[in-house]
Amino acid sequence: MNGPANFEPSDIREEYDDQAQDARRARWTASGTGALLALAGLAAAALRAAGSAPALVPAAYAFGAAVCVLATVLGSRGRTRRALWLLIVGVMVMALGDQFD
Repeated sequence: MNGPANFEPSDIREEYDDQAQDARRARWTASGTGALLALAGLAAAALRAAGSAPALVPAAYAFGAAVCVLATVLGSRGRTRRALWLLIVGVMVMALGDQFD
């Protein structure tokens, strides 16, 4: 035998199921967070565009929301690490646009 004496196939299956559940949870988290941030960015862009803010402010919010939408798509496809970084970049762009107000 090549494996240890206490080897059972059910142990491997349980570990695989746990990893699959963790990956599924990460995809849902990335997708949900990206969608929420995209909606918040679009709402902020609409509110700033209706007000007396410079044109750069709603554009920054809209661009940040577009980056968050891209993160949502990547997160739903399992690219959760890239989605996380894009979410961070999108929020930073929105925060930068808020500084110009």
